[in-house]
Amino acid sequence: MQLSRKILPQLDARLFSLPSEAQLALPETVLQFGTGALLRGLPDYYIDKANKQGLFNGRVVMVKSTGMPGGELLAEQDYLYTQCLKGIIAGRVTEEYVVNGCISRVLSARTQWNEVLACATNPDLRLIISNTTEMGIILIPDDNVHGRPPVSFPAKLLSFLYKRYKYFKGDHEKGLVIVPTELITGNGKRLLSVVIELAHINNFNYAFIDWLETANFFCDSLVDRIVPGKLQSAQQRIVEKQLGYHDDLLLMSEVYGLWVIEAANPKVRNALGFAWADKGVILTEDLSQYRELKLRLLNAAHTFSCGIAFLSGIETVREAMEDPALGAYIRELLKTEIVHYFSHDPLLLRQAMDFMQIALERFANPFLDHQWFSITLNYTHKMRVRNVPLLLDHYNRRQTVPELMAMGFAAYMLFMKCEPGESGQYYGESEGQLYLLQDDHAAWFHELWQSDSLNTIVAAVTGHEKLWGANLQALPGFALAVTTYLESFLQKGIRPTVRMFQLDGNTMKGQEVWNNDL
Repeated sequence: MQLSRKILPQLDARLFSLPSEAQLALPETVLQFGTGALLRGLPDYYIDKANKQGLFNGRVVMVKSTGMPGGELLAEQDYLYTQCLKGIIAGRVTEEYVVNGCISRVLSARTQWNEVLACATNPDLRLIISNTTEMGIILIPDDNVHGRPPVSFPAKLLSFLYKRYKYFKGDHEKGLVIVPTELITGNGKRLLSVVIELAHINNFNYAFIDWLETANFFCDSLVDRIVPGKLQSAQQRIVEKQLGYHDDLLLMSEVYGLWVIEAANPKVRNALGFAWADKGVILTEDLSQYRELKLRLLNAAHTFSCGIAFLSGIETVREAMEDPALGAYIRELLKTEIVHYFSHDPLLLRQAMDFMQIALERFANPFLDHQWFSITLNYTHKMRVRNVPLLLDHYNRRQTVPELMAMGFAAYMLFMKCEPGESGQYYGESEGQLYLLQDDHAAWFHELWQSDSLNTIVAAVTGHEKLWGANLQALPGFALAVTTYLESFLQKGIRPTVRMFQLDGNTMKGQEVWNNDL
């Protein structure tokens, strides 16, 4: 049988978190631009949980912008879907099964734009959420905000807010809280600036622009949960047998979740009632500290490690943690080099140590297959934003080479060794298999790797100040260490090189454990 409202009474509430009939009749209070796995697995999870606790009391209208399926499948299941949360918390395996009932309907921006705009007249509406990828919050100056629909998300949002402004005759009490979850720094501020600029370009009157800025609240936010999404067919069958029903939208995610929202204004806090349902939702006046913890301890560790793991033939983060050499590399990278980025503040360092332990448990989650190759997307950009600040900070504190960071940087350079293929794309090779480089600097690296001199290649990369925002060649010993690791990778292989620096399962040769900082 397929998941639907009619089978809910047949499900064992001891095994599931199930929505009630009352919850499925709650008013629509949220408009959500996006239907993807992250939105369903994190914000919608918290909204559903809060509804079940009587803390939010509102459902979500989803707006689908792409032509990908999703809305039709949700409709067939009465807008219900199952989320399986599995992971390790404090050393214990944890599983949770949730039937999410917070979605009221799905509208297509392409074919139902009038219905989307009609939501602007809903007096119960108080919140807009979005996840339109990092490229979604961009300014397209000639975008027709009166189109059916406009092209870009900011133009769609401007059109929607203008409809609400006109319908409620500029009532400041009908302004909305807007929380973008796109993975860019200052996502709320960035979205507001683009919307305001579009309003000026399109000659909207100043009364409306004033209402935009003063009646509505654009909040920066940070989201963190690994949501791989749909299971492979074999896993799907196993889980569905356990559940006792078929679900075309069954969603797998880790247990850990974090949604930090900058919310100093009381009106904003009142609109975010779901925040009190789970400690994973944090309302704060400044999310920069949470961003730094995630960016350095989770994202940077991934970026330093992904080239080493992928070129070693290890496909997933979990498999790397199970490998003695690679697992030791990741643990020591975090413990002996990255975490000390926070050592200037003892309280923050303690928080970083706690976050690091959580990150290591997440990396080792036996239920998730987080692909290393997916982490290599925009590798150069990630290396600059996530990792270069760690290098610079290390040298500011200690004029020594961070050996494990240098090893990760060398693996990045080797991953970027590529040849042109069809349609102007570039491909690298690992263990006889080609892989596609999805990086804006692939062509430059191809030309660079035509040199026979590793010293020349490393000098060009580390000395590219425009690329990194700093001259990495000026860091004492760093370029030499990168060259040494590259030579070893090419002559001995990645795994043997990593093993050379392994004394046992917990310590890397030559690494100084800075206990005096802890």
